[in-house]
Amino acid sequence: MRVALVSEHASPLAVVGAVDAGGQNVHVDALAAALVQQGHDVTVHTRRDDPDQPARVDTDAGYAVLHVPAGPAGPLPKDDLWPHMPAFADGLTAQLAALAPDVVHGHFWMSAWAADRAADALDLPRLVTFHALGTVKRRHQGPADTSPPERVGVELAVARAADRVVATCSDEVRELRRMGVPAERTTVVPCGVDATRFTPVEDGTPVPPRTRRHRLVTVGRPVPRKGFAVVVEALATLPDTELLVVGGATGDPERDRLQELAARVRVADRLHFPGQVPRAAMPALLRSADAVVCAPWYEPFGLVPLEAMACGVPVVSAAVGGMLDSVGDGVTGLLVPPQDPVALAAALRRLLAAPELGARLGAAGRARVLERYTWPRVAAATADAYAAALERRPRAAAQPLRRA
Repeated sequence: MRVALVSEHASPLAVVGAVDAGGQNVHVDALAAALVQQGHDVTVHTRRDDPDQPARVDTDAGYAVLHVPAGPAGPLPKDDLWPHMPAFADGLTAQLAALAPDVVHGHFWMSAWAADRAADALDLPRLVTFHALGTVKRRHQGPADTSPPERVGVELAVARAADRVVATCSDEVRELRRMGVPAERTTVVPCGVDATRFTPVEDGTPVPPRTRRHRLVTVGRPVPRKGFAVVVEALATLPDTELLVVGGATGDPERDRLQELAARVRVADRLHFPGQVPRAAMPALLRSADAVVCAPWYEPFGLVPLEAMACGVPVVSAAVGGMLDSVGDGVTGLLVPPQDPVALAAALRRLLAAPELGARLGAAGRARVLERYTWPRVAAATADAYAAALERRPRAAAQPLRRA
């Protein structure tokens, strides 16, 4: 099967941890590579954001990245890309016309809009994975949401026009139903994890030496919604415990805010910022923790809990989004209410006081990953969704997307 993955801002070639480069970049890269391993011909179409980028890059994983000219050939925040999407759609249409893929799979709402325009022009089946929904972001961030005002309406339109919506968790299906997208038009295919890289086996990769008896690790882009402040507040009631906040760089406003908070609650000497950690070093850093903490206000899926579970490390997570599916409360980790430092601290005290509990949760987490979340399993389920979309052509039930 010839597959076109469209990811307008999240290039699989980007350095993870940079601005607007995170879980979606990892997902598109790993999905493309796994589909190639299963015999599919895959191209990834992403916006050209560097004038020196070649039009095509053939990756070592066997898929090709095609850069689509749209707007200035330089970095732009993803929330500023919407005005350039008509040009992106035109460039995408030309690329797909030359490649003649069997299916087009848009990742994120703007990619889905552009993919729908191209698919309409070429009469191709189209699928969409949102990775995050504007309704959820608006609900939690309110006036701080910088998404274009058109986002929610576009998401509903592309969901209705798609042959299939590939949701990453059951919570997303519930949100789509509230938006008016019937559950029978969705398929849940979770994100995956490289269980051959993220393993419980020590590999000799150096990690920062401990400064306290216990170590907690939390990972993500330094933005308020990731909930790092909740973890810092919880740390104040956890004696002889250090916290590593992985991601971001010196000068990030959120890092400065966390340091100020740590000083107020008197844990500044136990809060450390390793910065951006190379993907190859991340398994060792996760393994160095007694627990990996994920405390976002909301989370469309959450790759970090899977990576920790694959390493055999227990997870303490906010009970939101994809973690409701991936983290089995009391089985592979502990779930707590979001934005609740008291509940988070209580769960962590329970875990740190019982090493045998942590070992049991970690072993169960590894088993759960191998059963449900390896990339070969995720790619096979995604390919099944592609095959189903091809089988149901012509799309009598799909509604055309109105042009912007």
